[in-house]
Amino acid sequence: MGRRFLVALGGVMLTLSMAACSGGGAGSGDDKSDAKPGDLTIGVSMPTQTSERWIADGNAVKSKLEAKGYKVDLQYAGDDIPTQSQQVDQMITQGADVLIIAAIDGTALSSQLQAAASAKIPVISYDRLIRGSKDVDFYVSFDNYKVGVAQGTALLVGLGLLNKDGSKGTAKGPLNVELFAGSLDDNNTQYFFGGAMDTLKPFVDDGTLVVKSKQTTPEQVATLRWQQETAQKRMENLLTSSYNDGSKVDGVLSPYDGISRGIITALQNAGYGTAAKKLPVVTGQDAEIASIKLINDGVQSSTVFKDTRLLADQAVNAAEAFLQKKEPQANDTKTYNNGVKVVPAYLLPIVTVYKDDIKTALIDSGYWTAEEVAAGQAKK
Repeated sequence: MGRRFLVALGGVMLTLSMAACSGGGAGSGDDKSDAKPGDLTIGVSMPTQTSERWIADGNAVKSKLEAKGYKVDLQYAGDDIPTQSQQVDQMITQGADVLIIAAIDGTALSSQLQAAASAKIPVISYDRLIRGSKDVDFYVSFDNYKVGVAQGTALLVGLGLLNKDGSKGTAKGPLNVELFAGSLDDNNTQYFFGGAMDTLKPFVDDGTLVVKSKQTTPEQVATLRWQQETAQKRMENLLTSSYNDGSKVDGVLSPYDGISRGIITALQNAGYGTAAKKLPVVTGQDAEIASIKLINDGVQSSTVFKDTRLLADQAVNAAEAFLQKKEPQANDTKTYNNGVKVVPAYLLPIVTVYKDDIKTALIDSGYWTAEEVAAGQAKK
Protein backbone atom coordinates (compact mmCIF):
# COMPACT_ATOMS: atom_id res chain seq x y z
CA MET A 1 0.00 0.00 0.00
CA GLY A 2 1.19 3.53 -0.58
CA ARG A 3 2.07 5.71 -3.51
CA ARG A 4 5.76 5.58 -4.26
CA PHE A 5 7.44 8.90 -4.76
CA LEU A 6 11.06 10.04 -4.79
CA VAL A 7 12.52 13.15 -3.32
CA ALA A 8 16.03 14.53 -3.48
CA LEU A 9 18.16 14.36 -0.35
CA GLY A 10 17.82 18.07 0.14
CA GLY A 11 14.06 17.73 0.03
CA VAL A 12 14.20 15.01 2.66
CA MET A 13 16.30 17.19 4.94
CA LEU A 14 13.92 20.10 4.45
CA THR A 15 10.94 17.88 5.31
CA LEU A 16 12.66 16.60 8.43
CA SER A 17 13.51 20.13 9.44
CA MET A 18 9.93 21.26 9.03
CA ALA A 19 8.65 18.24 10.95
CA ALA A 20 11.01 18.97 13.81
CA CYS A 21 9.74 22.52 14.05
CA SER A 22 6.03 21.83 13.74
CA GLY A 23 5.39 18.28 14.91
CA GLY A 24 5.34 16.61 11.49
CA GLY A 25 2.66 14.83 9.55
CA ALA A 26 -0.02 16.31 7.38
CA GLY A 27 -1.22 19.62 8.70
CA SER A 28 2.24 20.97 9.43
CA GLY A 29 2.60 22.83 6.17
CA ASP A 30 1.81 26.23 4.76
CA ASP A 31 0.22 28.78 7.05
CA LYS A 32 -3.35 29.44 5.90
CA SER A 33 -4.23 31.60 8.89
CA ASP A 34 -4.22 34.86 6.88
CA ALA A 35 -6.14 33.48 3.90
CA LYS A 36 -9.75 34.46 3.35
CA PRO A 37 -12.27 31.56 3.58
CA GLY A 38 -13.34 32.19 0.00
CA ASP A 39 -9.82 31.42 -1.14
CA LEU A 40 -9.74 28.03 0.62
CA THR A 41 -11.25 24.73 -0.46
CA ILE A 42 -12.21 21.84 1.83
CA GLY A 43 -12.43 18.41 0.22
CA VAL A 44 -15.17 16.26 1.79
CA SER A 45 -15.22 12.57 0.86
CA MET A 46 -18.27 10.55 1.94
CA PRO A 47 -18.69 6.80 1.37
CA THR A 48 -22.16 6.44 -0.12
CA GLN A 49 -25.54 7.94 -0.84
CA THR A 50 -27.38 4.67 -0.28
CA SER A 51 -27.68 5.55 3.42
CA GLU A 52 -29.60 8.66 4.40
CA ARG A 53 -27.23 9.02 7.33
CA TRP A 54 -24.27 9.74 5.00
CA ILE A 55 -26.34 12.08 2.88
CA ALA A 56 -27.17 14.02 6.05
CA ASP A 57 -23.50 14.05 7.09
CA GLY A 58 -22.33 15.34 3.74
CA ASN A 59 -24.98 18.03 3.58
CA ALA A 60 -24.32 19.13 7.16
CA VAL A 61 -20.56 19.45 6.70
CA LYS A 62 -20.95 21.23 3.36
CA SER A 63 -23.55 23.71 4.57
CA LYS A 64 -21.65 24.57 7.75
CA LEU A 65 -18.40 25.14 5.85
CA GLU A 66 -20.14 27.20 3.17
CA ALA A 67 -21.84 29.28 5.85
CA LYS A 68 -18.35 30.30 6.97
CA GLY A 69 -17.41 31.23 3.40
CA TYR A 70 -15.29 28.20 2.43
CA LYS A 71 -15.47 26.49 -0.93
CA VAL A 72 -16.43 22.82 -0.58
CA ASP A 73 -15.76 19.89 -2.88
CA LEU A 74 -18.21 17.22 -1.64
CA GLN A 75 -17.96 13.80 -3.28
CA TYR A 76 -19.80 10.52 -2.65
CA ALA A 77 -18.04 7.30 -3.63
CA GLY A 78 -20.98 4.95 -4.10
CA ASP A 79 -19.46 2.40 -1.69
CA ASP A 80 -16.73 1.77 -4.27
CA ILE A 81 -13.17 1.88 -2.95
CA PRO A 82 -11.44 2.75 -6.26
CA THR A 83 -13.94 5.57 -6.79
CA GLN A 84 -13.19 7.05 -3.37
CA SER A 85 -9.46 6.74 -4.01
CA GLN A 86 -9.81 8.57 -7.32
CA GLN A 87 -11.98 11.27 -5.80
CA VAL A 88 -9.50 11.95 -2.99
CA ASP A 89 -6.63 11.96 -5.50
CA GLN A 90 -8.52 14.57 -7.51
CA MET A 91 -9.15 16.72 -4.44
CA ILE A 92 -5.42 16.70 -3.73
CA THR A 93 -4.36 17.54 -7.27
CA GLN A 94 -6.93 20.33 -7.44
CA GLY A 95 -5.43 21.95 -4.37
CA ALA A 96 -7.71 21.18 -1.44
CA ASP A 97 -6.50 22.91 1.71
CA VAL A 98 -8.00 20.36 4.13
CA LEU A 99 -9.48 16.89 3.61
CA ILE A 100 -12.40 15.49 5.61
CA ILE A 101 -12.73 11.77 4.83
CA ALA A 102 -15.26 9.13 5.87
CA ALA A 103 -13.54 6.07 4.45
CA ILE A 104 -15.30 3.09 2.89
CA ASP A 105 -12.40 0.84 3.84
CA GLY A 106 -10.32 2.11 6.72
CA THR A 107 -7.10 0.71 5.25
CA ALA A 108 -7.46 1.55 1.56
CA LEU A 109 -6.39 5.20 1.38
CA SER A 110 -2.77 5.08 2.52
CA SER A 111 -1.35 6.30 -0.79
CA GLN A 112 -3.81 9.20 -0.89
CA LEU A 113 -2.92 10.18 2.67
CA GLN A 114 0.77 9.99 1.84
CA ALA A 115 0.17 12.32 -1.10
CA ALA A 116 -1.80 14.68 1.15
CA ALA A 117 1.05 14.75 3.64
CA SER A 118 3.50 15.48 0.86
CA ALA A 119 1.27 18.36 -0.24
CA LYS A 120 0.91 19.47 3.39
CA ILE A 121 -2.85 18.97 3.42
CA PRO A 122 -4.28 18.13 6.86
CA VAL A 123 -6.49 15.03 6.97
CA ILE A 124 -9.49 14.72 9.29
CA SER A 125 -10.87 11.20 9.63
CA TYR A 126 -14.64 11.54 9.84
CA ASP A 127 -16.50 9.02 12.05
CA ARG A 128 -14.63 6.03 10.58
CA LEU A 129 -11.01 5.86 11.69
CA ILE A 130 -8.55 5.52 8.81
CA ARG A 131 -6.08 2.80 9.71
CA GLY A 132 -2.51 1.93 8.85
CA SER A 133 -1.27 5.44 8.12
CA LYS A 134 0.72 8.01 10.06
CA ASP A 135 -0.79 10.72 7.87
CA VAL A 136 -4.08 11.05 9.74
CA ASP A 137 -4.14 14.24 11.75
CA PHE A 138 -7.41 14.18 13.64
CA TYR A 139 -10.48 12.03 14.22
CA VAL A 140 -14.03 13.24 14.87
CA SER A 141 -16.58 10.67 15.95
CA PHE A 142 -18.78 9.42 18.75
CA ASP A 143 -17.73 7.13 21.58
CA ASN A 144 -18.18 4.01 19.49
CA TYR A 145 -17.61 1.54 22.30
CA LYS A 146 -20.43 3.25 24.20
CA VAL A 147 -22.60 2.91 21.08
CA GLY A 148 -22.14 -0.85 21.34
CA VAL A 149 -22.86 -0.80 25.07
CA ALA A 150 -26.03 1.18 24.36
CA GLN A 151 -27.13 -1.32 21.70
CA GLY A 152 -26.53 -4.29 23.99
CA THR A 153 -28.35 -2.54 26.80
CA ALA A 154 -31.26 -1.65 24.51
CA LEU A 155 -31.60 -5.32 23.55
CA LEU A 156 -31.74 -6.30 27.24
CA VAL A 157 -34.29 -3.56 27.95
CA GLY A 158 -36.43 -4.60 25.00
CA LEU A 159 -36.37 -8.20 26.19
CA GLY A 160 -37.41 -7.11 29.68
CA LEU A 161 -34.23 -8.34 31.34
CA LEU A 162 -33.33 -4.79 32.32
CA ASN A 163 -35.35 -1.65 32.95
CA LYS A 164 -34.36 1.61 31.28
CA ASP A 165 -32.84 2.82 34.55
CA GLY A 166 -30.51 -0.19 34.56
CA SER A 167 -32.32 -2.12 37.27
CA LYS A 168 -33.22 -5.77 36.85
CA GLY A 169 -36.30 -6.49 34.78
CA THR A 170 -38.97 -9.12 35.26
CA ALA A 171 -38.33 -11.31 32.19
CA LYS A 172 -36.77 -14.74 32.58
CA GLY A 173 -34.66 -16.75 30.18
CA PRO A 174 -33.76 -18.64 28.22
CA LEU A 175 -34.40 -16.23 25.34
CA ASN A 176 -33.14 -16.79 21.80
CA VAL A 177 -31.12 -14.00 20.24
CA GLU A 178 -29.11 -13.56 17.07
CA LEU A 179 -26.21 -11.20 16.50
CA PHE A 180 -25.34 -8.92 13.61
CA ALA A 181 -22.28 -6.71 13.19
CA GLY A 182 -21.27 -4.11 10.64
CA SER A 183 -18.68 -4.31 7.88
CA LEU A 184 -15.30 -5.63 8.96
CA ASP A 185 -13.46 -3.03 6.86
CA ASP A 186 -15.03 -0.28 9.00
CA ASN A 187 -12.96 0.30 12.14
CA ASN A 188 -16.10 1.24 14.09
CA THR A 189 -17.44 -2.30 13.79
CA GLN A 190 -15.01 -3.66 16.35
CA TYR A 191 -16.05 -1.00 18.87
CA PHE A 192 -19.79 -1.43 18.29
CA PHE A 193 -19.62 -5.21 18.51
CA GLY A 194 -17.14 -5.23 21.38
CA GLY A 195 -19.24 -2.89 23.51
CA ALA A 196 -22.42 -4.85 22.78
CA MET A 197 -20.87 -8.24 23.52
CA ASP A 198 -19.25 -7.05 26.74
CA THR A 199 -22.75 -6.02 27.81
CA LEU A 200 -24.49 -9.22 26.70
CA LYS A 201 -21.81 -11.74 27.71
CA PRO A 202 -22.92 -12.25 31.34
CA PHE A 203 -26.43 -13.08 30.13
CA VAL A 204 -25.06 -15.47 27.50
CA ASP A 205 -22.71 -17.10 29.98
CA ASP A 206 -25.49 -17.84 32.51
CA GLY A 207 -27.87 -19.16 29.84
CA THR A 208 -30.38 -16.33 30.01
CA LEU A 209 -29.59 -15.52 26.37
CA VAL A 210 -29.06 -18.29 23.83
CA VAL A 211 -27.51 -17.68 20.42
CA LYS A 212 -29.21 -20.63 18.74
CA SER A 213 -27.17 -20.37 15.53
CA LYS A 214 -23.95 -20.40 17.58
CA GLN A 215 -22.68 -17.60 15.32
CA THR A 216 -20.98 -15.24 17.75
CA THR A 217 -17.67 -14.09 16.25
CA PRO A 218 -17.33 -10.83 14.31
CA GLU A 219 -16.37 -12.77 11.19
CA GLN A 220 -19.52 -14.91 11.43
CA VAL A 221 -21.95 -12.05 12.03
CA ALA A 222 -20.45 -9.25 9.92
CA THR A 223 -22.48 -7.47 7.22
CA LEU A 224 -20.34 -6.38 4.29
CA ARG A 225 -20.78 -2.66 3.50
CA TRP A 226 -23.59 -2.52 6.07
CA GLN A 227 -26.02 -3.54 3.32
CA GLN A 228 -29.72 -4.01 4.14
CA GLU A 229 -30.11 -6.74 1.51
CA THR A 230 -27.11 -8.67 2.88
CA ALA A 231 -28.60 -8.56 6.38
CA GLN A 232 -32.00 -9.70 5.12
CA LYS A 233 -30.43 -12.67 3.34
CA ARG A 234 -28.47 -13.72 6.42
CA MET A 235 -31.54 -13.44 8.65
CA GLU A 236 -33.48 -15.59 6.20
CA ASN A 237 -30.70 -18.19 6.31
CA LEU A 238 -30.65 -18.12 10.12
CA LEU A 239 -34.40 -18.71 10.29
CA THR A 240 -34.14 -21.63 7.87
CA SER A 241 -31.11 -23.26 9.48
CA SER A 242 -31.65 -22.65 13.20
CA TYR A 243 -35.37 -22.04 13.74
CA ASN A 244 -36.99 -24.72 11.58
CA ASP A 245 -37.90 -26.69 14.70
CA GLY A 246 -40.71 -24.37 15.77
CA SER A 247 -38.58 -22.26 18.10
CA LYS A 248 -38.68 -18.49 17.75
CA VAL A 249 -36.28 -15.57 17.80
CA ASP A 250 -36.79 -13.26 20.77
CA GLY A 251 -34.25 -10.58 19.97
CA VAL A 252 -31.71 -9.46 17.39
CA LEU A 253 -28.68 -7.29 18.01
CA SER A 254 -28.46 -4.99 14.99
CA PRO A 255 -25.74 -2.32 14.73
CA TYR A 256 -27.41 -0.05 12.15
CA ASP A 257 -30.95 0.91 11.10
CA GLY A 258 -30.53 -0.23 7.50
CA ILE A 259 -29.44 -3.66 8.73
CA SER A 260 -32.38 -3.59 11.16
CA ARG A 261 -34.85 -3.04 8.34
CA GLY A 262 -33.38 -5.96 6.40
CA ILE A 263 -33.70 -8.17 9.48
CA ILE A 264 -37.29 -7.05 10.09
CA THR A 265 -38.25 -7.73 6.46
CA ALA A 266 -36.91 -11.28 6.72
CA LEU A 267 -38.78 -11.83 9.97
CA GLN A 268 -42.05 -10.48 8.60
CA ASN A 269 -41.71 -12.66 5.51
CA ALA A 270 -41.34 -15.63 7.86
CA GLY A 271 -44.59 -14.82 9.67
CA TYR A 272 -43.35 -12.70 12.54
CA GLY A 273 -45.33 -9.59 13.43
CA THR A 274 -48.66 -11.29 13.94
CA ALA A 275 -50.75 -11.81 17.06
CA ALA A 276 -49.56 -15.40 17.22
CA LYS A 277 -45.89 -14.63 16.58
CA LYS A 278 -44.75 -11.21 17.68
CA LEU A 279 -41.69 -9.55 16.22
CA PRO A 280 -38.44 -9.92 18.14
CA VAL A 281 -36.73 -6.98 19.78
CA VAL A 282 -34.49 -5.39 17.14
CA THR A 283 -31.93 -2.67 17.95
CA GLY A 284 -30.40 -0.13 15.56
CA GLN A 285 -28.27 2.96 15.07
CA ASP A 286 -28.35 6.33 13.30
CA ALA A 287 -32.01 7.32 13.83
CA GLU A 288 -32.81 7.01 10.14
CA ILE A 289 -36.29 8.30 9.48
CA ALA A 290 -37.62 5.02 8.05
CA SER A 291 -36.57 3.26 11.25
CA ILE A 292 -37.89 6.03 13.49
CA LYS A 293 -41.32 5.43 11.97
CA LEU A 294 -40.87 1.69 12.64
CA ILE A 295 -40.00 2.46 16.26
CA ASN A 296 -42.98 4.81 16.53
CA ASP A 297 -45.17 2.04 15.09
CA GLY A 298 -43.82 -0.56 17.53
CA VAL A 299 -41.96 -2.58 14.88
CA GLN A 300 -38.30 -1.77 15.61
CA SER A 301 -37.43 -1.55 19.29
CA SER A 302 -34.76 1.16 19.46
CA THR A 303 -31.97 3.04 17.75
CA VAL A 304 -28.85 4.88 18.89
CA PHE A 305 -29.03 8.54 17.88
CA LYS A 306 -25.75 10.14 16.83
CA ASP A 307 -26.44 13.78 16.05
CA THR A 308 -24.65 14.37 12.74
CA ARG A 309 -25.11 18.12 13.16
CA LEU A 310 -22.75 18.04 16.14
CA LEU A 311 -20.31 15.82 14.29
CA ALA A 312 -20.27 18.24 11.38
CA ASP A 313 -19.60 21.10 13.80
CA GLN A 314 -16.53 19.32 15.16
CA ALA A 315 -15.24 18.53 11.67
CA VAL A 316 -15.56 22.20 10.76
CA ASN A 317 -13.88 23.28 14.01
CA ALA A 318 -10.96 20.93 13.34
CA ALA A 319 -10.60 22.13 9.74
CA GLU A 320 -10.52 25.77 10.83
CA ALA A 321 -7.96 25.01 13.52
CA PHE A 322 -5.64 23.42 10.97
CA LEU A 323 -6.08 26.33 8.58
CA GLN A 324 -5.10 28.68 11.39
CA LYS A 325 -2.08 26.47 12.13
CA LYS A 326 -3.48 25.42 15.49
CA GLU A 327 -4.12 22.01 17.01
CA PRO A 328 -7.82 21.08 17.07
CA GLN A 329 -9.35 20.53 20.48
CA ALA A 330 -9.28 16.81 21.40
CA ASN A 331 -11.04 15.10 24.28
CA ASP A 332 -9.44 11.67 23.70
CA THR A 333 -5.75 11.23 22.99
CA LYS A 334 -5.37 7.60 24.06
CA THR A 335 -8.08 5.37 22.60
CA TYR A 336 -7.86 5.45 18.82
CA ASN A 337 -4.69 3.70 17.70
CA ASN A 338 -4.88 3.20 13.94
CA GLY A 339 -2.07 0.64 13.93
CA VAL A 340 0.63 3.23 13.31
CA LYS A 341 -0.19 6.06 15.70
CA VAL A 342 -2.72 7.16 18.26
CA VAL A 343 -4.91 9.67 16.46
CA PRO A 344 -6.16 12.57 18.62
CA ALA A 345 -9.94 12.56 18.65
CA TYR A 346 -12.99 14.54 19.59
CA LEU A 347 -15.78 12.19 20.67
CA LEU A 348 -19.43 13.20 20.94
CA PRO A 349 -22.22 11.81 23.16
CA ILE A 350 -24.94 9.40 22.03
CA VAL A 351 -28.61 8.93 22.94
CA THR A 352 -30.62 5.69 22.95
CA VAL A 353 -34.05 6.30 21.45
CA TYR A 354 -37.06 4.15 22.28
CA LYS A 355 -40.61 5.01 21.19
CA ASP A 356 -41.22 7.33 24.13
CA ASP A 357 -37.96 9.22 23.44
CA ILE A 358 -38.76 10.19 19.85
CA LYS A 359 -40.36 13.53 20.69
CA THR A 360 -37.75 14.78 23.13
CA ALA A 361 -34.63 13.45 21.39
CA LEU A 362 -35.53 13.92 17.75
CA ILE A 363 -38.56 16.15 17.20
CA ASP A 364 -37.95 18.76 19.89
CA SER A 365 -34.28 18.99 18.86
CA GLY A 366 -35.29 19.69 15.26
CA TYR A 367 -33.60 16.60 13.84
CA TRP A 368 -36.89 15.23 12.46
CA THR A 369 -40.37 16.75 12.38
CA ALA A 370 -43.50 15.03 13.62
CA GLU A 371 -44.72 14.89 10.03
CA GLU A 372 -41.53 13.17 8.87
CA VAL A 373 -41.81 10.63 11.68
CA ALA A 374 -45.41 9.87 10.77
CA ALA A 375 -44.54 9.47 7.08
CA GLY A 376 -41.24 7.67 7.59
CA GLN A 377 -39.68 9.92 4.99
CA ALA A 378 -37.54 13.03 5.11
CA LYS A 379 -38.89 16.15 3.41
CA LYS A 380 -35.46 17.51 2.55
